Amino acid sequence: MRKITPAQILIFLLLLSLSAALAVLTSRWLLGNLPLGDFRGIVLLLGVIGFLYLYAISEYRLFLALFPLRPGEIPKGSGQEFIYHVYVLFYLFLFYPVIRSGIPPAPFMRLFYQALGARLGANTYSQGIIHDPLFVEIGHDSVVGQGALLIPHVIEGERLAHYPIHIGNHVTIGANAAVLSDVKIGDHAIVATGSVVKKGSHIGDHEVWGGVPAQLIKRLEAVE
Repeated sequence: MRKITPAQILIFLLLLSLSAALAVLTSRWLLGNLPLGDFRGIVLLLGVIGFLYLYAISEYRLFLALFPLRPGEIPKGSGQEFIYHVYVLFYLFLFYPVIRSGIPPAPFMRLFYQALGARLGANTYSQGIIHDPLFVEIGHDSVVGQGALLIPHVIEGERLAHYPIHIGNHVTIGANAAVLSDVKIGDHAIVATGSVVKKGSHIGDHEVWGGVPAQLIKRLEAVE
């Protein structure tokens, strides 16, 4: 685990402060004059929280557009490491509390993950946790089951890297399964409940994998 420097924390706090200030001003401007009665304080607070996330996500996307976080190894002391630590502070303070809470419904989380950079095809939903959505691509008509984890990052001692996860169409990731970095999953594949798909695995079309670590169990017949 690498240490986050004061400079990286300062940049994040400046961005967070800007988001908070804009959220307060926007909430007061749009909601402050409404006849809210006894619910005024609650509505204004909810407005501030909602606008805070809207502005923070916008800043996050703009930051990554100006300073892209690339897939692959992140050398120690590099510019990519600096970008990564600012990036990860957004998750630690703002995004992971929403992702890990399990409270928002799947349709909301689909939009949330897409806002954070995940590429999700039509009718694809996750009831699990997508870490680093920027490095996850899932095709259409696929599902990530309850409690499943998609983990594109590698944190092993001092080693730090991102390797994207690519998942095809009509794929089922079972509940509480874990899919690690640099995994490719073909169309109509299934990852069984509780399985761990190790780094760099390639699951072909119509294959069923299960176990710890996951291995090929059987091949499904293609259905036209």
